[in-house]
Amino acid sequence: MFVLDLHLLNKWYDMIEAGIKPEEYREDKEYWRARLLLPNGEYKPYTHVRFHRGYSKKNMLFRIQSMSFGRGNPTWGAPPINVHIIRLGARTDANGTEYVTIGERLK
Repeated sequence: MFVLDLHLLNKWYDMIEAGIKPEEYREDKEYWRARLLLPNGEYKPYTHVRFHRGYSKKNMLFRIQSMSFGRGNPTWGAPPINVHIIRLGARTDANGTEYVTIGERLK
């Protein structure tokens, strides 16, 4: 498991936790290029992203569905420029086991 750790403002953390925001954005700056990209310009092979609610101990882990570069949704916090987009997959526990929501159990 190759995990990317990101600290979020409470607002964005809460939206992801509630299932409202399915992707996270990072501006195209030198710092984020170094963390997200390989020297050849491809994305590093992160498998999961761990979101921290600010700098508290509260966190949650998601599979990464995909990583790309483009315009994000302003409702979900994307600025009006091209950004790195981290598309979220299923929420998992520390062992990588997917959580099952109540709605999925009732199907």
